[in-house]
Amino acid sequence: MDLLLILLVGIIGILIFLLLKKERVFGIKEENKIENKTLKNEVVTDNKENIYKLFNYIPEAIIILNKSKEILFSNSSAQKRFEISKNNNINSYLRNPDLIKAIEDAFIGKNPKDLEIEVKNRAMQRMNITIYFDSNNLFFNEPNCLLFIRDLTEFYKFQELKSDFVANVSHELRTPLQSIKMGLETFENNESLKNNSEIKDFLPVMISQSERMENLIRDLLSLSKIELQEHIRPTHEIDLNNVIEYVIKTHEKILNKHQIQIQFKKVNDFKIIGDNDKLIEIFTNLIDNAIKYSEKNKKIAISGKKENNLNIVSVTDEGVGIPKEYLHRVTERFFTVDPSKSRSVGGTGLGLAIVKHLVSQHRGEMNITSVENKGTTIELKFNSL
Repeated sequence: MDLLLILLVGIIGILIFLLLKKERVFGIKEENKIENKTLKNEVVTDNKENIYKLFNYIPEAIIILNKSKEILFSNSSAQKRFEISKNNNINSYLRNPDLIKAIEDAFIGKNPKDLEIEVKNRAMQRMNITIYFDSNNLFFNEPNCLLFIRDLTEFYKFQELKSDFVANVSHELRTPLQSIKMGLETFENNESLKNNSEIKDFLPVMISQSERMENLIRDLLSLSKIELQEHIRPTHEIDLNNVIEYVIKTHEKILNKHQIQIQFKKVNDFKIIGDNDKLIEIFTNLIDNAIKYSEKNKKIAISGKKENNLNIVSVTDEGVGIPKEYLHRVTERFFTVDPSKSRSVGGTGLGLAIVKHLVSQHRGEMNITSVENKGTTIELKFNSL
C-alpha cells in the first residue's frame, strides 16, 4: 500500500512538472506570436509609409478615397493642385458626375474606368483620371479607391492655340485667293487672251492650282474647327441611311462624269447618336476619295450591318489601293501615298484626317484595309441606339 502511494505521488509529480513545462513553452510561443505580429504590423506600417513617401515624388496627382468618397490620402502634387485638406470629400475638389459615377461603380465591383473630364474650379481644367480599386486593402484597412490624375489642360490649350493659328491664317488667305481666282476666270473668259499661246499653256495650270489651294484652305479651316470640338459628344438621333443617301445624291453629277457606279442598300433601324452635318462630312470625304482614286467604269459599294451594339458602315472602292507599309499613315494630315497623283486629282492630304477626328468625336472606330491596285475598304463602327 505504501509502495502504491509512493508511485501515485511520483506520477502526479511528473504530470505537474510536464504541465508546468508545457505552459511555459506555450507562454513563450504566445509571446513570440505577439512579438512577430507586432513586428509584422510595424513592417506593414513602415511599407505603407514608404509607399506614401514614394507617392509624394510622383508629379501626377494621387488621391485615395474611402467608400464615402472621403479623402484618406493625397500626395503633395494633389495637395498643391487642389489645395486639399485631409478627410474632405472628393466633391469639394473634383465635382464631375461621370467621375463620381465611375468611383461608385468601382466600389461595387464594376471595372474601373480611365476617363477624361472637364472641371471648372478657378478656371476650366481638363484631366485624364485612372481609377484603381484596392480590394486587398494595400493602402488602408478598409476598401479604398486610388485616383491617378494627369492634368491635360496645357496640352489642350496648346492644341487650341495651334488650331486657332491655322484657322486664322487660313481665313486670311481665303480673301486674296478669291481675288486671284476671279482674275484668272476673267482671263479664261477673254477670247483674245485665251488665244495667246503663252497664256493658253499656263492659264489652266494656274486655275487648277488656285482651286487646289482653295480646297486646302477649306479643309484646314474644317479640321481646325473639328479639333476644337472633338471632345464635345453629339447628342442628336441620326439615321445613317438618310445621311448616306443624301451624300450619294450630291455626288450624282461627278459619278456620272467619271462613269462610276455606287451601290448602297438600306439597313433597318440604322440609327446612332450623332451630328448630321458632321456625318455628311465624313461620308462626303470617303466618297470623294473613292472617286478620285478610281478609274472610269469602276464601282463603289457602301454596305451596312448591325453587329452586337454596333452599326457598321463599309465604303469599298476598286481604286489604286494603298501599299501595306503606308496604311498606318494615311490618316496623318498632309500625308499622301503618291503626291503627284494627289495633286492631279485635287487632293489635299487632309480628307482622312478629318474623317478620323469626326469619327472620334462620335466615339466610333475607323479601320482601313487595302490591296494595292485592287481597292480600299474603310470601315466605320458607331454605337447603335
